[in-house]
Amino acid sequence: MKKIRKSSVPAGTAFLLWGLVFLSAVMMSVPWLVPHCGFMALFGFIPLLCMERIASMSGVRRVWVYHFSAFVLWNAFTTFWVSNATVGGGLFAIIANSFQMSVIFGLFRFSKRYFRGALPYIFLAVMWIAWERIYFDVDISWPWLVLGNAFARSLQSIQWYEFTGTLGGSLWVWTVNLLVFALMVSLSDGSWAFRYNIKAKAALVSACIVAISAPFILSKYMFDSYEEKSDPVEVLVVQPNIDPYQKFEAMPQSQQTAILLDRIEHSIPDRKASGDTSSVSEGSRKENFSPLLVLAPETFTNDVITNDLSLGRTYRRLVAFLKDYPGVDLLFGASSYTYYDQESAPSYTARKIRDGRWIESHNSALVVDGTGRSEIFHKSKLVVGVEMTPYPAFFCKVDDMLGGVMGRCVGQDSISLLHCGGIPFGCAVCYESVYGEYFTGYVKEGARFMTVITNDAWWGNTPGYRQHLSYSSLRAIETRRSIARCANTGISAIIDQRGIIREQTPWWEPAVIRSHVNMNDKVTFFVKYGDITGRSCTFIFCLLLLALMVRMVLQRTAGQDHSARLR
Repeated sequence: MKKIRKSSVPAGTAFLLWGLVFLSAVMMSVPWLVPHCGFMALFGFIPLLCMERIASMSGVRRVWVYHFSAFVLWNAFTTFWVSNATVGGGLFAIIANSFQMSVIFGLFRFSKRYFRGALPYIFLAVMWIAWERIYFDVDISWPWLVLGNAFARSLQSIQWYEFTGTLGGSLWVWTVNLLVFALMVSLSDGSWAFRYNIKAKAALVSACIVAISAPFILSKYMFDSYEEKSDPVEVLVVQPNIDPYQKFEAMPQSQQTAILLDRIEHSIPDRKASGDTSSVSEGSRKENFSPLLVLAPETFTNDVITNDLSLGRTYRRLVAFLKDYPGVDLLFGASSYTYYDQESAPSYTARKIRDGRWIESHNSALVVDGTGRSEIFHKSKLVVGVEMTPYPAFFCKVDDMLGGVMGRCVGQDSISLLHCGGIPFGCAVCYESVYGEYFTGYVKEGARFMTVITNDAWWGNTPGYRQHLSYSSLRAIETRRSIARCANTGISAIIDQRGIIREQTPWWEPAVIRSHVNMNDKVTFFVKYGDITGRSCTFIFCLLLLALMVRMVLQRTAGQDHSARLR
């Protein structure tokens, strides 16, 4: 029986559909806005699925308006704060992300023409997770609302992320939503009473109960039984609290450096050498002094020249200061630059200074000590538009025509580690802490603990910086690495291997944390084998997409044969 296509939606039906749209958007937003509410995501898609079912049964046209609106509201409620830094970028992030989600939901609705029963819903779940996985690797990437991130402040629920990573949480969200929705449908259309036998009813109810409760129970057991091995390294996290919008206009770099060094000096008076240490060798420093890592935030300075670090005034001042602090290493962020003397451009991203002179920019993390030893790491997961130009072979030419409005930072081709007193550690610069599988690369290289340096003040006092902090907890669980996090204006924190924030600073206040993080040599299942959940769902999605295409061809062929017989 064909569905009746109506030109207009009755007021009562429209009110119901819009109510379900709004309810779904709110339920999906709450986990990102309210601590300990990750469980809401397990049921947040049910109103949207109900809306789609009612709209289809009522013959409503342009259903895309409803599900696109739901995704716009969800994105707007949770990531509106991006507009505090860039209005255009914020609107683009909301609309573009919502559009992609809506395309996925639209393909799910399209598949219902050819798939029956539960198959379209399985197609929806694996397609969504496949998209999330791909979203981590494309140039224009904004995976902030990956479904597994909903539990970033519900840490006792997701200790099993050390096996699955964040996309395991995405699979959990879809599994529970679809099972509960199936139970609701079977109850509402009467099939529960007449179609299912007692075993089928028991299986469906049991599946719902297990899918909801088992991950909580397993995680609670893992949380309570996990014990960190006591293998500490001392850290000092310095939060200078300098407004990034006035950083290079209202305060000279020399004054900012003085503020940082003053806080370090007052925080570790016991580490200051009593005599002349200029002749002390690096080997003696390691032997006589326990390591201490001082952290300063992302882009602390902008005068680092990678071709010759000694050209930078800040670098020279930091090294001179650290000569009085044997065993102390300083990690800080910098806007750094590499100069090239050649006739042609060294890359698409290089900017021309004059004939035969080119420059490339980086967002870097550096480690220095009093002996002049230095290491540098260039941030690779860069923010689109602000820091990097996507698909540079094409968009750099467009950017040149626009006068150079987009960032052109260049990252590293592969992850490398930094060292404190010979101890290898990783440094994720800002946005890199959002990327779970990328983050495991530091551990694969041998990182024994992790650091995150960032500057979260661009968004103001909004949920943005709290969400960003919570994602570091996910990375700690996935890798079982303690994290020392330094944010320019907050929140700086010490995070243990269970993702729990042990110490933290207030927002928008100068602050210092002197503490320890425990090192770890063990490798989790997720680190060793990567994102099996994402790869598996992508494979299943490809199979179902192929099956969908085959069914389309077969149905069209059957329709043509039927028409030919009628003629």
